[in-house]
Amino acid sequence: MPERPEHSRPQPPSAAPPVRDRPWLMRTYAGHSTAEASNELYRRNLAKGQTGLSVAFDLPTQTGYDPDHILARGEVGRVGVPVSHLGDMRRLFQGIPLEQMNTSMTINATAMWLLALYQVVAEEQGADITRLSGTTQNDIVKEYLSRGTHVFPPGPSLRLTTDMIAYTVAHIPKWNPINICSYHLQEAGATPVQEIAYAMSTAIAVLDAVRDSGQVPAERFGDVVARISFFVNAGVRFVEEMCKMRAFARIWDRLTRERYGVRDEKQRRFRYGVQVNSLGLTEAQPENNVQRIVLEMLAVTLSKDARARAVQLPAWNEALGLPRPWDQQWSLRIQQVLAHESDLLEYEDLFAGSHVVEAKVDALAAESLAEIERIEEMGGALAAVESGYLKARLVTSHAERRARIENGEEKIVGVNCFETTEPNPLTADLDTAVHTVDPDVEDAVAKALGAWRDGRHQPPFHHSRPGKALEQLKAAATTDANLMPATLECARAGVTTGEWAAALREVFGEYRAPTGVSGAPLAVTAEPGTPLAAVREKVRRTADDLGTGKLRLLVGKPGLDGHSNGAEQIAVRARDAGFEVVYQGIRLTPEQIVSAALAEDVHCVGLSILSGSHAQLVPDVLERLRAAGAGDIPVVVGGIIPGVDAARLKEAGVAAVFTPKDFGITEIIGRIVDEIRTANTLDSLEVPAHA
Repeated sequence: MPERPEHSRPQPPSAAPPVRDRPWLMRTYAGHSTAEASNELYRRNLAKGQTGLSVAFDLPTQTGYDPDHILARGEVGRVGVPVSHLGDMRRLFQGIPLEQMNTSMTINATAMWLLALYQVVAEEQGADITRLSGTTQNDIVKEYLSRGTHVFPPGPSLRLTTDMIAYTVAHIPKWNPINICSYHLQEAGATPVQEIAYAMSTAIAVLDAVRDSGQVPAERFGDVVARISFFVNAGVRFVEEMCKMRAFARIWDRLTRERYGVRDEKQRRFRYGVQVNSLGLTEAQPENNVQRIVLEMLAVTLSKDARARAVQLPAWNEALGLPRPWDQQWSLRIQQVLAHESDLLEYEDLFAGSHVVEAKVDALAAESLAEIERIEEMGGALAAVESGYLKARLVTSHAERRARIENGEEKIVGVNCFETTEPNPLTADLDTAVHTVDPDVEDAVAKALGAWRDGRHQPPFHHSRPGKALEQLKAAATTDANLMPATLECARAGVTTGEWAAALREVFGEYRAPTGVSGAPLAVTAEPGTPLAAVREKVRRTADDLGTGKLRLLVGKPGLDGHSNGAEQIAVRARDAGFEVVYQGIRLTPEQIVSAALAEDVHCVGLSILSGSHAQLVPDVLERLRAAGAGDIPVVVGGIIPGVDAARLKEAGVAAVFTPKDFGITEIIGRIVDEIRTANTLDSLEVPAHA
């Protein structure tokens, strides 16, 4: 039969192209070295299709120190950009019109100060500040629990947050003045229930404080609720993580409707951004981190009814060191492929009506509400922080997770299973597989700060103006006045980050949060035949050989690195192995660590550093021990430490270096005992190869 002419064939009905949702904001968490270098990186990332900025500040900026402060040594420009004053903020955003940008700033204790600098730079650009959009993280509760960049006690910290919220609602209405951050809670070991409950309890504390301050009229309280955002973590168990987000949204809607009487559904909408899990990224077979990142991203994008408004992804090599621009580009491209190549954004919620999902959401919501009620009975989130309850619960959860990994119950590919691997071309030259910060940056930044201070004798500043602004700030801090206007005047007067924070330290004091170590129960059993039992026997025999009641281990956190999870887990397991553990928490100088080691007559010093400052701070500890005649005390170090740095530390006299690939904590404790025996010329004792 002859074919019909082409024009006579039946034609399919024309179909309109599917309507696609707008993609989420795509960010890359970035900042390093100097304001100028970070500005260049931001502009390159924006040119690659990034749709929002996420600014990483270095630890001195986060904790309110100038780069020439003793505690800033080794930390300047390491994990973010140093911003010491208005000039740095100008350079950071040079050529980037802030009125058109959505900027997220990961900053907490000094959030008011950084927002003031940002506003002043926007004003200098000619921006209408009512059109500024973005977020300051500004969640101090999780700093006490997990991240460690807190400065002031809970009461004054909550006041700073309250004042910022009241100010932005009135003057920068598109700004999110806080994003309540459960991200670091999961990094510290929080279960999904704890992550929901602790974040919601923080939200209650903040909203109650704003309401009770009287700074916002009752009829505008819905505007406050509408500007509260959240910043969450998504782990690799992506079904559970997706259900967690649906439970978050359900509880937030109920809480804001019933407790605060917000009737507008739009104001009650659960708004969140996400950084997917960095805790689960592995040093072993790091190429596997790519698929982990993709799965984690799906948890917060697949479900339309609980989809993230902004997403930033870590890089595949973050367990090895700082990612390079190419690594960050790879993570951005992962987002862009999902948003622009797939059909994800063309459909309604894929899980609506799923009995499996609904059952999981119901269970998570019920357990979370019960924990929220328990915290309320204690007096709320701040009381639960000060009592040590929240921190102890996190340390315990983390210890239980580590125990599951060590015994193989929780499997991590390439770490405790499927460990056989081909050579990895991505890490063939490990020294070039991560970004390194020029060690001369710190001196250059400190000299630039000195030039800024000297320049304050010239217009538009003069030598008395910064001092007057700081006195006004301190005076305001002794009253119940909103501190944002005085902070803005400090910014315009050329005050530095360290000066602003020091003025408030003078009025408010400082705070050392509970470590949670003493309250953590036994996570790993020491029954006969177990690895921990063998190590306990080894600890006992070594103590007997040395003629001491107990072996004593000092766990130290030098510098400003507040990531204390690893240090806490070592401290808890060493305690359970029979050590007497000396752990004073975070933010210590090498001098303080050595003084404690001498005063407690310890048998070993263990230093934990994740921020990259090990190259300067660890040799300082070694030199001070030698100068004190205690150079025979073995020093071990743990953290994200590149191989070349590990070799240098050992050459300097470090006994052992532990990195994320050393996941067996019981084994680490056994190796610490080995180093103590070696340092004291005792015969070696057998220890299990794996925990």
